[in-house]
Amino acid sequence: MKHISIIVPQGDSILSSIIGPYKALTAANDYLVKTGRNAMFDIHLVGLRNETKLYGGLFSVHPDKMMADVKKTDLIIIPALQPHSLSQNLDFIPWITDQYKRGAEVASLCVGAFLLASTGLLNGKKCTTHWLAADGFRQMFPEVKLITEKIITEDNGIYSSGGAYSFVNLVLHLIEKYCGREVAVFISKVLEVEIDRKSQSPFTIFMGQKGHEDESIKQAQEYIELNVGSKISVDQLANLFLISRRNFERRFKKATANTPVEYLQRVKIEAAKKSLESGREHINEVMYAVGYSDSKAFRTTFKKITGLSPLDYRKKYNREMVA
Repeated sequence: MKHISIIVPQGDSILSSIIGPYKALTAANDYLVKTGRNAMFDIHLVGLRNETKLYGGLFSVHPDKMMADVKKTDLIIIPALQPHSLSQNLDFIPWITDQYKRGAEVASLCVGAFLLASTGLLNGKKCTTHWLAADGFRQMFPEVKLITEKIITEDNGIYSSGGAYSFVNLVLHLIEKYCGREVAVFISKVLEVEIDRKSQSPFTIFMGQKGHEDESIKQAQEYIELNVGSKISVDQLANLFLISRRNFERRFKKATANTPVEYLQRVKIEAAKKSLESGREHINEVMYAVGYSDSKAFRTTFKKITGLSPLDYRKKYNREMVA
């Protein structure tokens, strides 16, 4: 039997990311017992206090174990907690680190990755988190290999999940690992969650990374966004802002975590996404409006960034066109 410790953080955490894993793992136990097998998970809510109030006191969680009383566990699940609550949960860090060194696996859900990264266990390893929090995460933890397009990452006994309710996919992944495919499929059907989702790219909204202090690069970003329908080269941008191409590319990457070409592509594809979500234009018209003339290049870039073809994206998000 696997001893599971679901952390109950102090401060602002997401209640569903505490209840969700508990419910899914309990359902897996129930199914195993009903089918004549032994339960797999010994599940506990582990906290620093006897009670944690959430959402201004509207809800409260009562851990059944205090952290100091858990001497050995097999899996620690870190639910989503807002980065500004990290300071209230520093006492978890040495405990998580010690348990990992003693053989425990660790999984972070959504922005729980901030607490996991604070342990240092993610340094040099892969991780994902909510796409909305990606820029802040990169700034705080530059030594972590953030892969925001992934829903699940796994690296040497450390797991992470993408944003919001995609944590259910990580829990299903863990159920499959410990209990087998059959159990994971059954639980996915009970919860009515699509199993084997790999990417959160279709949900990502690109808003540009402007939380830096390089004014010339900010102006370049604004120029790209105001001229989304134009064909703009890196040389043009460098010349426009009187910077050598090599220096421009270096500064742009440092400031935005994207190369200039990647930024140009993402701005154009984001504009195309908005058109496909709400408009009735032909896909080729959308393509021309965002500065592409080669349909193959447009489709390839669109799918690389969103995980879907332009046509599939429209079918997914444009209700009027589907009707």
